[in-house]
Formats: sequence, C-alpha cells, structure tokens
Amino acid sequence: MPNLRELRSRIRSIESTSRVTKALQMIAAAKMKKAQDKVLDGRAYSEKLNAIIGNVYQSNPEVFSSISEDEKNKILVLLVTPDRGLCGALVSNILKEASNFIESINNDYEIRVIGKKGTSFISKTVDNYESYKVSDMPTFEEVSPITSSISNDINLIGFAKVFIIYTEFVSTAVQKPKIKQLLPVEINFDENEKVNNEFLYEPSLDKVSEALIPRYVETSIFNSILDSVASEHSARLVAMQNATDNANELKQDLTLDLNKARQQQVTSEILDIVGGALALEE
Repeated sequence: MPNLRELRSRIRSIESTSRVTKALQMIAAAKMKKAQDKVLDGRAYSEKLNAIIGNVYQSNPEVFSSISEDEKNKILVLLVTPDRGLCGALVSNILKEASNFIESINNDYEIRVIGKKGTSFISKTVDNYESYKVSDMPTFEEVSPITSSISNDINLIGFAKVFIIYTEFVSTAVQKPKIKQLLPVEINFDENEKVNNEFLYEPSLDKVSEALIPRYVETSIFNSILDSVASEHSARLVAMQNATDNANELKQDLTLDLNKARQQQVTSEILDIVGGALALEE
C-alpha cells in the first residue's frame, strides 16, 4: 500500500482534475443548449425547403437530372468535424466513417474540410484539399462565404456527385456519423406525401431551379455544421460528466485507503508505546 504522502498527493491531483472536468462540463452544458436550439430552428427551415424541392421534383424531375449531368465524373466530399477533442469517441467515429468512405471511392474526387480535427486527419492522407474554420456558435452570416464558395465550385467544376460527412445530432447522449448525398438531389417521400397538382413557376422553371438548388446546398451544409457543433458540445458534456464521476469515485477509494493507512500507522505507534512501557516495567 502507498504511504500517506503518496496517497495525499494522488488525492490532491484527482481533486484538481475533477475541478477542471467539472468546469468543462458546465461550459459544455451552456453551449449545448444554444447549439441544440439552433439545430432545431435550422431543421424547421430545411424541412420546408425539402418539401418545396419535393414538389418541384414530382412535377419536373428532369430539372434535377439535367443539373447532375457531368462528363468529368468527379466527386466532391465535404467533411465536417469538431475543432477540439475531449468529447469521447465522437471524433474517432466520424474520422473512421470518412476514411472508409474515401477508400471506397473509385472515381476522381476532391475534398473540402471544416474543422481542425478533420484538417489534421486529411492532411496525412490526401495531398490536395481545402480547409475552412468556423466558430463555436456559427451563424449563417459567418458560414455563408464558405457555403457560397463550395456552391460556386459545384457550378464551375460540375461534380457528378456531392457528399457531406458529418455527425448528426440525435440527442444529448446519441450522435451518429452520417453520409448525406447533396447532389444529385435524393427525394425520399411516401406515397401519401405525393402531390398531383401542377405548379406554375414565375418567372420560369429554369430560373427557380437555378435559385433553389444552390440554396438547398448552402442550407444543407449550414445545417450539417450546426449538427456537428451540437454533437460536439453534447458529447463533451457527457464525457466530462463521466470523467468527473470517475474522479469522485477514485477520490473516495483513495480517501478510504488513506484512512486505513492512517489507522494502521496509529495502531503501530500505539503498539510500539505499549511494548516500550512493558519493557520498562520488566
């Protein structure tokens, strides 16, 4: 068993670590609430936009097929990751998902990365890539230059397919890596959701589609960033809470060992005193 000095030193060290993890937990809790609210607000807009695109697709599916035609057959991959660690297995899960997906691509491809963790990972595996940075609480105005740049590249280069890899926020305890195909647009709806009405487009269908598709791409990228941010703060909250609980349990165990060691020391000293007294009497 370690001596009293070693046990006291370990307890002080664990108490210091516990205070740090508790502070990180409280910071993550405050940021998580704001990030979750942004995700829910963004999803409401995204669902309405997807409904509009679904109506256009049902009445004029050729618009989407013509947009996705590409002779170069090149693929664009957008990877969204956190900037920092201390969030459990979230970073490793999204990087593992991205690595498996990139290895499965047989065509020529380009990569855009948002987040320091993804940039560090991609820089070790790919030579040519572009990286972007966003804050802890990104706004649409902040992300707009990034989404506009990517949208312009899609129009200029003419990618056959565009995929985005990010962490989908499900709940505080659940975050899932997700691969979403942005282009060609994939519309999934039930038979009950189909609308048989004819739509009139003003000024024209081409003009509406030219404005609708870039907005869809930019909104999807922005929502994926919000999902990733909310997932990061939620995962960090859970990880720091577990770390704080483990530190408190370890502190209790060490305190018990310290009390046992002190008791043994006191008992040993008493026995020495009693033994010495008996020796003097003899």
